[in-house]
Amino acid sequence: MEIKTIDASLLAKMFLAGAKNLEAKKEWINELNVFPVPDGDTGTNMSMTILSAAKEVSALETMDMKSLAKAISSGSLRGARGNSGVILSQLFRGFTKGIASHDKLDVIVLTDAMQKAVETAYKAVMKPKEGTILTVAKGAADKALELIGETEDLTVFIEEIIKHADYVLSQTPEMLPVLKQAGVVDSGGQGLVEVLRGAYDALLGKEIDYTIEGAESGSGMVKISAQAEEDIKFGYCTEFIIVLNKELTQSQEHGFKEFLESIGDSIVVVADDEIVKVHVHTNDPGLALQRALTYGSLSKIKIDNMREEHQEKLIKDAQKVAEAQKAEQEQAAGRTREEAATEELSPEEPEKEMGFIAVSIGEGLNEIFRGLGVDYIIEGGQTMNPSTEDMLNAIDKVRAKTVFILPNNKNIILAANQAASLVEDKKVVVIPTKTIPQGITALINYIPEKDAEDNEKRMKEEIGNVKTGQVTYAVRDTIIDDKEIKQGDYMGIGDSTILSVGEDMDAVVKEMVAQQVDEDAAIISVYYGEDVDEEAAGALGAYLEETYPDCEVEVHFGGQPIYYYLISVE
Repeated sequence: MEIKTIDASLLAKMFLAGAKNLEAKKEWINELNVFPVPDGDTGTNMSMTILSAAKEVSALETMDMKSLAKAISSGSLRGARGNSGVILSQLFRGFTKGIASHDKLDVIVLTDAMQKAVETAYKAVMKPKEGTILTVAKGAADKALELIGETEDLTVFIEEIIKHADYVLSQTPEMLPVLKQAGVVDSGGQGLVEVLRGAYDALLGKEIDYTIEGAESGSGMVKISAQAEEDIKFGYCTEFIIVLNKELTQSQEHGFKEFLESIGDSIVVVADDEIVKVHVHTNDPGLALQRALTYGSLSKIKIDNMREEHQEKLIKDAQKVAEAQKAEQEQAAGRTREEAATEELSPEEPEKEMGFIAVSIGEGLNEIFRGLGVDYIIEGGQTMNPSTEDMLNAIDKVRAKTVFILPNNKNIILAANQAASLVEDKKVVVIPTKTIPQGITALINYIPEKDAEDNEKRMKEEIGNVKTGQVTYAVRDTIIDDKEIKQGDYMGIGDSTILSVGEDMDAVVKEMVAQQVDEDAAIISVYYGEDVDEEAAGALGAYLEETYPDCEVEVHFGGQPIYYYLISVE
């Protein structure tokens, strides 16, 4: 089947199919993370970025190229999370610039749009590194240019581009030694290839579910009614997809439905030649999964405890009632509900000269940041990178002429910079803090009497004096910097590499700190996580005081998940 042009309607389907394919592969892409940490999140960040745009595309009432381009560009730009997500959004931004003025796309227009995509994305990264998603995107764009004049058939054209992109992806370990040592290709590049593959499937007319959860056109999500918990007969909402070993017969499909009816209700079974989408409410999800495995492999498994969700809803409803009552009281005292909720200055009072936003996670760390004068905390960081939209909302809440953002994670800096570039009514300064301790140091060195420029310079200089170590566990076997890592091992991760590995967490922590402390070290700060008890943290503090008598040792409750300890040396 020859296809020479793509109109807005078909391109929208291709974009949604690309988003769905990336969403389906996100966990696998997460596992390509070089460091085998439990929060490898490239797939999640890219998926949430493209799904933000996909929701806007799904909600379009008028389907023309200009409206589609705006939805893709705006949605991905504001929904961008993490470095990979920001780069993906910039690729879309450049691509949509190249298509917005055309009613239909052919090989010439697509090639031009791909060149603009790569140019825009490279400009967005201060120090572009080869062997990444940028390299894969450039390889695809170069191949498109090479194919000009060879074919006008877009099915051939795009197929060849994807083949070349896949080849470039396979070469990324040769460009980045750390990828080769870890035995993986670049995760961001893999994500981009999955978007292209999904889009190509839609071009070929393959049957695809284009529904995007959360879009105004309908999410397909199961809603729980406000019935009493005891009326919920089957407690687990279970959803999954069976990738069939072979096509189901009508008899097998009927038998599977009968089995599901025997263990639950609210049953939906939709089968085609290759997959079966399944939804059931049951008290034993394992039985449904075991039966499904007899037909093929499983993917996109989602199990929600509806009784627990019901309880959470009751709590949230109660909180809303309490907030409403508080708002009425606040209004009676002359304050609006929004002012009461955000603790902002009243409109009659002047804006502050300077305000702060910090990305943080963990009860203890949040309190530390508040104590140091942070106006607004964005919950996120290692386990959930906030989006550009999250940043913009936070900036809007802070009544200050200059707003400093502390990303506190190297994977959030690009999103913060992207948010800063979109704000026009106030000055936004991103202090490129790569870790929580760097963010704390920046705040400690803030001097209210100095102007914004002086404080920016001072904070940026001081964060360079902070060494950070983070202790977590490995989620897979690998080798990094000649260190053999086994799944379940504890790892002490420094600013640029893994410093220590082992089965004994106490030994791993001590070895990590030993590599950080030098003759210039003066302060060791320990922030212990939610899975570490106070006694163990205190014992570590005592050991550090005894071992490094020239250093001041501080131990604080951080409450952060996944990372047992965050330790800084200054």
